[in-house]
Amino acid sequence: MQRYFPPADGAWESVSANEAGLSETGVANAIRFARDNESSMDRDIGRALASGHFSEPMPDGEIIGPTKPRGDPSGILLSGGRIVAEWGPTDATDMTFSVAKSYLAICAGLAVGEGLIADLDERVGTKVEELFDSPQNSTVTWRHLLQLTSEWEGTLWGKADRIDRNRQLTVAPNTPSLKGTHRDLHKPGHFWEYNDVRVNVLAYSLMRLFRRPLPDILREKVMRPIGASETWEWHGYENSTVEIDGIPMQSVTGGAHWGGGLFISTRDHARVGLLMANDGVWEGNRILPEGWVESCTTPCPLNPDYGLLWWLNRNGAQSPSATRSSYFALGVGRNLIWVDPDHDVVSVVRWIDRDSLDGFVTQLAL
Repeated sequence: MQRYFPPADGAWESVSANEAGLSETGVANAIRFARDNESSMDRDIGRALASGHFSEPMPDGEIIGPTKPRGDPSGILLSGGRIVAEWGPTDATDMTFSVAKSYLAICAGLAVGEGLIADLDERVGTKVEELFDSPQNSTVTWRHLLQLTSEWEGTLWGKADRIDRNRQLTVAPNTPSLKGTHRDLHKPGHFWEYNDVRVNVLAYSLMRLFRRPLPDILREKVMRPIGASETWEWHGYENSTVEIDGIPMQSVTGGAHWGGGLFISTRDHARVGLLMANDGVWEGNRILPEGWVESCTTPCPLNPDYGLLWWLNRNGAQSPSATRSSYFALGVGRNLIWVDPDHDVVSVVRWIDRDSLDGFVTQLAL
């Protein structure tokens, strides 16, 4: 079936599961499973964060960005770009946590396409001196930041990198963990760690490159060209506004760890997933530079389950039941964009229990 791209007016073609080569029963079971396994995260996101969802004592855990109560579980399943199934409030804007990291990868791709980043292995400090002038940070490259291997040291927007040192992604929320304890730093490029402060360093550095707010760049160069709505918002913190060329600009976040981040609808996420599934091309128009999706989905040598701010499934780590070519944008909640190139499937699932992704995939019976 020929690849389809939905127009901007919201009239999105649908296709039956059978026509898409999927199981009607499997699709129905997957939707039921997603609804039955709703996230246990408090619907009042502000309260969830304030009560220690990320296991941080004050003042480390202070919320400094906006939050919004979450809605009902929602999702969408595309085959060849057409809607096979849709459930919940898919037009509602919700916080999406670390899915925003994958949007930062898209912004980095735009910077590569415009020649602002000539080589991912160039030192960031050659263009963003103020955050990279220490011995520890001077050799950090764009690739290090995108692969989470930068070992950047310092404080940004009042949050020190040590807050996320020793972060363990498998530890349940609101439980004691090693996160925030001391760990000697390695040389940049020699250790992988999921660290939101360092991701925020990337967001700031990209804004310095473009000399424009990243939401403006994303809207102009990606979201409007792919027909996304105008309802999404990308926030920073109350203290993350700086002046560039005499103009105040807010540096956005790569998550919602301390509030802020990307507030977006399920349908808009699906358009971005479809763009990635089509190698960064939308209706014949190249949006992302050639080869960028491949770069995003190439395993990091220090973590084969991670590319450039996109999670990979080469070893079945995200979902043993999903194809090994699958890749994901993942955020707390759980929020996710799943791209399965082997089956030409894109799915967005919002507010499913964090350990239930594989169950959803299993029910689909691809």
